[in-house]
Amino acid sequence: MASNSMAGLITGTHSHFSRDSDEHQAPPPRQASSKTCRVCGDEIGYKENGERFVACHVCGFPVCRPCYEYERSEGNQCCPQCNTRYKRHKGCPRVVGDEEENSDADDFDDEFQIKSHREDLDRHHDVNHVENGDYNQERLHPNGQAFSSAGSVAGKDLEGDKDFYSNEEWQERVEKWKVRQEKRGLLNKEDGKEDQGEDDDYLLAEARQPLWRKVPISSSLINPYRIVIVMRLVILCFFFRFRILTPAYDAFSLWLISVICEIWFALSWILDQFPKWFPITRETYLERLSIRFEREGEPNQLAPVDVFVSTVDPLKEPPIITANTVLSILSVDYPVDKVSCYVSDDGASMLLFDSLAETAEFARRWVPFCKKYNIEPRAPEFYFSQKIDYLKDKVQPTFVKERRAMKREYEEFKVKINSLVAKAQKKPEEGWVMQDGTPWPGNNTRDHPGMIQVYLGSAGALDVEGKELPRLVYISREKRPGYPHHKKAGAMNALVRVSAVLTNAPFMLNLDCDHYINNSKAVREAMCFLMDPNLGKKLCYVQFPQRFDGIDRHDRYANRNTVFFDINMKGLDGIQGPVYVGTGTVFNRQALYGYDPPVSEKRPKMTCDCWPSWCCFCCGGSRKSKSKKKSAKGFFSVFSKNKKKKMMGKDYVRKGSGSMFDLEEIEEGLEGYDELEKSSLMSQKSFEKRFGQSPVFIASTLVENGGLPEGTNSQSLVKEAIHVISCGYEEKTEWGKEIGWIYGSVTEDILTGFKMHCRGWKSVYCMPKRAAFKGSAPINLSDRLHQVLRWALGSVEIFLSRHCPLWYGYGGKLKYLERLAYTNTIVYPFTSIPLIAYCTIPAVCLLTGKFIIPTLTNLASVWFMALFISIILTGVLELRWSGVTIEDWWRNEQFWVIGGVSAHLFAVFQGLLKVLAGVDTNFTVTAKAAEDTEFGELYLFKWTTLLIPPTTLIILNIVGVVAGVSDAINNGYGSWGPLFGKLFFAFWVIVHLYPFLKGLMGKQNRTPTIVVLWSILLASIFSLIWVRIDPFLPKQTGPVLKQCGVEC
Repeated sequence: MASNSMAGLITGTHSHFSRDSDEHQAPPPRQASSKTCRVCGDEIGYKENGERFVACHVCGFPVCRPCYEYERSEGNQCCPQCNTRYKRHKGCPRVVGDEEENSDADDFDDEFQIKSHREDLDRHHDVNHVENGDYNQERLHPNGQAFSSAGSVAGKDLEGDKDFYSNEEWQERVEKWKVRQEKRGLLNKEDGKEDQGEDDDYLLAEARQPLWRKVPISSSLINPYRIVIVMRLVILCFFFRFRILTPAYDAFSLWLISVICEIWFALSWILDQFPKWFPITRETYLERLSIRFEREGEPNQLAPVDVFVSTVDPLKEPPIITANTVLSILSVDYPVDKVSCYVSDDGASMLLFDSLAETAEFARRWVPFCKKYNIEPRAPEFYFSQKIDYLKDKVQPTFVKERRAMKREYEEFKVKINSLVAKAQKKPEEGWVMQDGTPWPGNNTRDHPGMIQVYLGSAGALDVEGKELPRLVYISREKRPGYPHHKKAGAMNALVRVSAVLTNAPFMLNLDCDHYINNSKAVREAMCFLMDPNLGKKLCYVQFPQRFDGIDRHDRYANRNTVFFDINMKGLDGIQGPVYVGTGTVFNRQALYGYDPPVSEKRPKMTCDCWPSWCCFCCGGSRKSKSKKKSAKGFFSVFSKNKKKKMMGKDYVRKGSGSMFDLEEIEEGLEGYDELEKSSLMSQKSFEKRFGQSPVFIASTLVENGGLPEGTNSQSLVKEAIHVISCGYEEKTEWGKEIGWIYGSVTEDILTGFKMHCRGWKSVYCMPKRAAFKGSAPINLSDRLHQVLRWALGSVEIFLSRHCPLWYGYGGKLKYLERLAYTNTIVYPFTSIPLIAYCTIPAVCLLTGKFIIPTLTNLASVWFMALFISIILTGVLELRWSGVTIEDWWRNEQFWVIGGVSAHLFAVFQGLLKVLAGVDTNFTVTAKAAEDTEFGELYLFKWTTLLIPPTTLIILNIVGVVAGVSDAINNGYGSWGPLFGKLFFAFWVIVHLYPFLKGLMGKQNRTPTIVVLWSILLASIFSLIWVRIDPFLPKQTGPVLKQCGVEC
């Protein structure tokens, strides 16, 4: 690893485009005649008097009326071009700030003449020159943000860019932009006939647009949904009033159990439903990101990204799957010098070590092939297995030839990997030996030193075209007996420290080994949020939905989790952000270090201007604060680039990348700084108590925008990286408690995201049209239940810990609806107890002849019908605004019952045993499919104790149905009426458990399960009817003669 490759990832502060008032000119008035809105691309309508709508009369920037009203109500109420506050037009609703305008302008009629409009332009132009740009800058950042609540524009004025290019270069750049806009449908061809000044305005306007936009759900879709939720809540109140006041005395115990279960279900529904009150979607603008940060002729300003891939056992997580994930990362559409891939091998396997060596060699040919022909996806296994016409849109004549050659090379690559796997099946008695003859350090997986190997990114590691490749690093942290390792959370924290020492990118992408990058622009999608000048500093992570390959068409066991990812997560995005789901997440490194998010500065008018001018208190306070700032200016002039943040309630002075710490100064106790700066920094000892005893790592935490300290070399950094992954490094530090991934639960993802949200950080849910990442899911019933068991056990552990959302973090900044959502994530396993009781009640009622509900009155029947209708309407309207199919929704409902009566129930008892009795439960890694056998695992039966409760419930309810029908046949016509209510609940249980029964019995080459199920039911019922009728016995027509018992 050479120093020059290391230096390629050092980044400075994100330079902002300067606003030069000397070159600022008002856009020409002819923009007002444009027919399309420059924000949304829609046509600009007309006013009631027939004139075209003009939002801003200062510059005439074309904005349609919906965007104008949205900006006034949700944004900062300013024009996106000249940043002049929008005035209220006639008929538009009032917003905050309208009362500050002249009362005569209450209903602004747009009665301006062209002549006066030009005079305003000239006067505005003069003001810009006189005030030397200060006025514009204040108008540009009235609240630390710019145009639209969707994303801040940051006020980057690019009008001076033209001076850096010749006329030919500038014209070529504009033409390229117009071609891209025409493809997107945002630019008409006749617009291309306008003059050069209009072309410049197009590009400049595009550069100032937001990088993302918040898209609220349409009111016609969401309002009926909210109304039905409120109605359902009211109906529930009346329903429980009836249930509690009318007990079934003949079956009092069954009635009491059923009422308790129903109350718990209602509370669980409230926890799940109300966090979905404000669902939103977001869309990004990748073209604007490129225009803003990848300007031609200038250094690329996109932020570096470190990508983490975690794996444990290569025999259960096949190396070919991990290799495909790594290849998709190395070929991502992002500057190669800003991407680093770190692979964590927590099993210290020589198999993975050798597999990565082969992967690095194959990447030298695969990466340039992907970028040359812009293929998707860039994981070779999944690209070559696509059943599509790969010649579509490929006009290069060499593509077919190179594709065939690349496929042959990939097949050879697979043969090499499979041979390594076959060799690793049997371990030699003397242990594994490396190619150079030295023993493999990880022969004892529980007692081995830390290992780091850099495959790519060093000098000479170029692709076949001579271009640089992203860095690829293998890591296996040190493990020794007697030291806690904290499973995946500990491995992720080791990756955080190693990456901080070697590259220190400000953002980190976390992926499981079986989740490959399906969309090569996924990192750019995240950067649209994280590099937003206003929102990005407040984001702890950007979460992408999980999508899966290899799932059967009907998704029998709800592996896709569509309801959660497409409904629940959208709802959370409208509150404080989605929860962290363990993979497909781009993190802000500073949020993982335990720092609090920056506090937004309030507008001046929100502080002093809101008081009357005669208020001495306000004026005096203002003068006092100004005098303090003035007096302190001389002392703190050296800290002009420093930023003060809080971490866990304490102030930390952190530096931008322009003022990094020198290693020697850190090591020698911050020597070289004056006394004032020493007093503002925490002592070295205090830093070590939080981050550990590594001066290099501590120095990296003080660099807010990433980058490495100057004067370092690769060898010293690798030695320091080995030190930070030692097994005792985290002792007596805040790692796992307040910093990094949080320990204490097998579901460390939920706990880590919860801690960051409690500090006030926000997260964002990004759903690009093409899925960003795809992975594999266990489609086998037993594996699926074990996966759900692990998740539920983690939730129970959090519930029984100090981090339980019911009582943790009330003094923080966690929003109440967000707290409800986190409460639901840790309470849902306990629903298994009332659920299994409620599923048993129908069978008991059928067998005993009793029922939990007494005879219904007309009013009670109305409440029952209203409840069922409200439940159905809630589901229908939820599907309507979310776009989820009814099949996905129904599979989710079925597996909620299947998992609830099996995995969740076991998780509750195992969690109690682990916390109260100290009995730990070890989980095997969910197997990943390594072969391309279509749904072969779906029909594989593996017995586990998790199958006992649902199997018992199915048998009980089937027997209950047979017994109930038999009893009704024997007792006559009058007993059929009460039977229907009992049969309804029994069939409710059987229908929800049907996929489980199909998993027990169904195979492709066997009789369908539904036939077997109905055959058993109908055969039993007809048998009972046959016995009841007795058709073969002779019927007696005369009197019945009985023996009297008297001897005659």
